Amino acid sequence: MERICVEMLFFSALLLVEAHCAQGRYAHKLLNDLMENYSTALRPVDDTDKTLNVTLQVTLSQIKDMDERNQVLIAYLWIRQTWHDAYLKWNKDEYDGLEVIRIPSSLVWRPDLVLYNKADDDFSGPVDTNVVLRYNGEITWDAPAITKSSCVVDVSYFPFDSQQCNLTFGSWTYNGNQVDIAMGMDSGDLSDFVENVEWECHGMPATKNVIMYGCCSDPYPDITYTVLLQRRSSFYIFNLLLPCFLISFLAPLGFYLPADSGEKVSLGVTVLLALTVFQMMVAESMPPSESVPLIGKYYVATMTMITASTSLTIFIMNIHFCGAEAKPVPYWAKVLIIDYMSKIFFVYEVGESCASPFGKSEESEPFIRTHHKNLKEKPKGAPPPCCPDDEKPAAFHLTFNPCVYCSCRGNGGILGCDPKLVWNVEYIANCFREQKATCLKVAEWKKIAKVMDRFFMWIFFIMVFLMSILIIGNAP
Repeated sequence: MERICVEMLFFSALLLVEAHCAQGRYAHKLLNDLMENYSTALRPVDDTDKTLNVTLQVTLSQIKDMDERNQVLIAYLWIRQTWHDAYLKWNKDEYDGLEVIRIPSSLVWRPDLVLYNKADDDFSGPVDTNVVLRYNGEITWDAPAITKSSCVVDVSYFPFDSQQCNLTFGSWTYNGNQVDIAMGMDSGDLSDFVENVEWECHGMPATKNVIMYGCCSDPYPDITYTVLLQRRSSFYIFNLLLPCFLISFLAPLGFYLPADSGEKVSLGVTVLLALTVFQMMVAESMPPSESVPLIGKYYVATMTMITASTSLTIFIMNIHFCGAEAKPVPYWAKVLIIDYMSKIFFVYEVGESCASPFGKSEESEPFIRTHHKNLKEKPKGAPPPCCPDDEKPAAFHLTFNPCVYCSCRGNGGILGCDPKLVWNVEYIANCFREQKATCLKVAEWKKIAKVMDRFFMWIFFIMVFLMSILIIGNAP
């Protein structure tokens, strides 16, 4: 029994091998019969006035690159073309039921469909793969192709932008009355699409257009596939936008830096140079067009803000280091800046509080008024008669209180001191009072500079925050 089964299996295998050999023999005979008087130079139609219909279907397999600067989209496509050849038909019963054969595409006539918006120096078409030929004359040609197409790139909202790139296919020599193109599907096939790390594909709708060119009176149909792309912005947010956002917050901190450190201007210049480097990186990848990218506008606005902050820092440092030769602080500045703004922005000196306003000591104001008045006015009249030595020319012009002289009259004086000694003591006291007034004036100018620093620091912090919100809000 087992022997009979083995013999039956062996006999079946022999029949299958013989059948395949017979089918191969018929396929070879069929190819010779079909190509005996066949020509690939003419359209395969029975009547020359008849239109040959070609069905086009495009599958987007991969987006290899999007060159924004040169405005070129590089894509990997699978292009399927289907048409009927009137001279490649046979009766399948005469060839042992053979319905389909696969032969090289160079042996049959092929429609000259090309990519109209091609942006490549190489004008070669799809790969010469085999075609599938059916007994009723239907030919299906599947060929892969790497296309470089021109694409108008709008980078106004970079890195939150979306692009629409067209792929227009049409016959180069045949008009619509000779070769008509039909869509195999309403859109491109994305079932085998390989995800791109930079771009998301949201669709590939197709439209058929019939255009009348100026050179010819015949219609020329074409099919346009629109690739809808959305940029993945995470990479650019973490590598271009976030560093700029963090660097921009260093500009207001330059106002908080003490003026005596000597690093306020250096900080502003360093931040400005850092932003310039990031802007150059963005400019190298963007096309040189009139539309400025969204991130470029953010860089320009931030650089303008940092330039303004550095200029204000230089102005405030001049106020801080005005020195003893400067004029006294105006009254309105004392009231507005020292009395009110310093409290609003919590600017106090060491040991100063809200209860003890700056510069309000018991003797500072009366002394400043009387001291500056007495320094400018030379004493009129002769000194008291009890001080005859003051009639001698002195090396310094000083003003003294007359009671000091009168207290030193001869032996009846209260102090019984030497008038010259009193004169020298009064001179030293006046020098100390003058130095104290000068230090008070310098301290007032420094206080004004510090209040202005704190004021502009908060102003620029608010500007950075609002500018960042405005940029992100404009993103689509």
